[in-house]
Amino acid sequence: MRFKLLAALFAALLLSACNEPHTGTFVFTAIPDQDESQLEKRFGVVALYLEEKLGVPVKYVPVKSYAAAVTAFRNNEVQMAWFGGLSGVQARRLVPGSQAIAQGLEDPDFKSYFIANTSTGLTQSDTLPESFIDQPSFTFGSKGSTSGRLMPEFYLRETFNQAPDQLFDKVGFSGDHSATIALVQSGAYATGAVNYKVWERELEEGKIDTSKVQVIWETPGYPDYHWTVRGDLNDKFGDGFSQRVTEALLAIDDPVLLNAFPREKFIPASNDDFAPIEETAEAIGLLDAQ
Repeated sequence: MRFKLLAALFAALLLSACNEPHTGTFVFTAIPDQDESQLEKRFGVVALYLEEKLGVPVKYVPVKSYAAAVTAFRNNEVQMAWFGGLSGVQARRLVPGSQAIAQGLEDPDFKSYFIANTSTGLTQSDTLPESFIDQPSFTFGSKGSTSGRLMPEFYLRETFNQAPDQLFDKVGFSGDHSATIALVQSGAYATGAVNYKVWERELEEGKIDTSKVQVIWETPGYPDYHWTVRGDLNDKFGDGFSQRVTEALLAIDDPVLLNAFPREKFIPASNDDFAPIEETAEAIGLLDAQ
């Protein structure tokens, strides 16, 4: 009888342990859309803020590429990520149950800038000019970037009815928006496409010489950056944790923290918000490109 009671007690304790959430470190990452110093500045303060709000250790881990951010999310090396529209769609397809939870106020109506070295003679226009494809070279950002690849390629195809490698003698991928600006400004590439927020931030910081590189055209708006969490977040950190993370992000009101993105504030997001990105990516065959 004593043995049976001990066995029952042990089984109950084991079941309880299995059901107990693991409250370890909450780890998140972000697509590397700018130089590393800007990312550390931005996400270091986010980690400190979330740690205070959530009551668990929080760590930001950098990654080297957009594809690496998606892979880290898929492998549960991170539980949350700041994705672009395309990388977020890719990640959620790989991890069923994952949810987009928050985005910047500006993100449902994001834009890309098409830029050109001033030696091309191109000037700002309300439409993408026919002379744009007379230039010898064009650089995207990362292959997995929404604002630096997906939407610029979509508009190139829509306007000129050809793929980029048919339009230009040389097509490149700089890796991030800061690098795209630098390459076009130096003349290494005649033209390129960048995230408008990165352009405006670097212009404000005096990093752009407008005597050498200028904005030629801006795209119509589309949904882009957002926070996504894994669907098993509550299993690891306890019931309601995903909602607590969402509420903490939406409650950010520190101007210093918001300016690091830069965003005016964060608003709710859902997976359905990014259906247009998924449809566009499928239409031009980029959904699985990383």
